[in-house]
Amino acid sequence: MKYAMPLFRPPSEAFSLILQVTIGCSHNACTFCGMYKMKRFRIKEWDEIEADIREAEACARDTERIFLADGNALAMETGMMVKLLGKLYETFPRLKRVTSYAGPKDLLEKPVNELMLIRESGLTMLYLGVESGSDQILKEVRKGVSAAEMLEAGLRAKEAGFDLSVTVLTGLGGKSGSRLNAVETAIMLNKMQPDYIGALTLTPTPNTVLYNKMKKGEFTLIDPLESLQELKWMLENLSLDNCLFRCNHASNYLPLKGKLPEDRERLTALLGAVLENPGRYRLKPEYMRGL
Repeated sequence: MKYAMPLFRPPSEAFSLILQVTIGCSHNACTFCGMYKMKRFRIKEWDEIEADIREAEACARDTERIFLADGNALAMETGMMVKLLGKLYETFPRLKRVTSYAGPKDLLEKPVNELMLIRESGLTMLYLGVESGSDQILKEVRKGVSAAEMLEAGLRAKEAGFDLSVTVLTGLGGKSGSRLNAVETAIMLNKMQPDYIGALTLTPTPNTVLYNKMKKGEFTLIDPLESLQELKWMLENLSLDNCLFRCNHASNYLPLKGKLPEDRERLTALLGAVLENPGRYRLKPEYMRGL
């Protein structure tokens, strides 16, 4: 199967068949993201997608999980998405789930009844890059939506019946906006009530707007311990009913995981202990040099 590289997928989709139905990202303007800068967004033609499905069927007919790449497959017209999902479940008899990234604008532009139809057709989970709950920070990083619109996007996904996995970025507000990012992100997540949260650490990517601002001294990156402090502030302000929390991405300084609300106190206590005496814990040495 031919892919337009580079190809990205969430960590939890490591063992999924990746079916690239769109190329790039329709927004592609976030100052911190370099994932799709080399691609021009387009939705693949049906004959291209069908050819990829035939090829995948020949070598992976027993696949149980499929992830639809690239950045926001939900930009696809509803009728085509429903047709695609029908074809996938018909072609792969053991298929249990189909997932994709979802841009907030995709969720806002589709009526809820269409989102429900897509969910009923077999798209089971959406990955939404919330990044921050702060209106100020979302504007600064050119996310393309306000905090209110981001919240509405997540709520629409939940209303339509999708399992919702969101990512948030510690450090996105820099040193001056660290606490703001933590607290306002927690407030948004409390209202959204996602099923999964993945907390990543901002890692400036060369040739992005944010990286260039950092090099010019216009953005000050938080250090590893400040990142853990920001994460602690976020957890202290979270009030979730039933959510799996993960902070075990390669970008993170301290791997964390738990179920919220049950494990919130344990996680915040661990972060507090690390902040008091980081030398006692096995933090990633490649990130902790100079502390």
